[in-house]
Amino acid sequence: MYAIIESCGKQYKVQEGEVVFFEKLDAEEGKKVTFDKVILVSEEGKVQVGNPYVKGVKVEGKVVSHGKAKKIIVFKMKPKKNYRRKQGHRQPFTKVEITSIKLTSKKAENTEKAETAEKKETKTTKKVEA
Repeated sequence: MYAIIESCGKQYKVQEGEVVFFEKLDAEEGKKVTFDKVILVSEEGKVQVGNPYVKGVKVEGKVVSHGKAKKIIVFKMKPKKNYRRKQGHRQPFTKVEITSIKLTSKKAENTEKAETAEKKETKTTKKVEA
């Protein structure tokens, strides 16, 4: 089973037990992180594609660590003008271990819909009785 999720403005393909490097997330080490924006889920050959997201699917992970990537050098130069600028950059990242991909069953969704419909019916019957 795998899923494609959207986080930090990018899309990531994740599987259970996999370690993924995201751009810096606001979560402490050891805490759980939930990703609700699931674009695609594939389970046993069955593929669900969202419009834009798949409903009832959550991907959970655990923050392993925070860090910075390898330094890259940004060098600007204009020839014959004696203009040279050298700058370094290290992109911060968060290392997340994917613990589970949770699918809510259709039965659970149907029971929730039935419960909300019953609540609406009881409210309307109370108004009619009064």
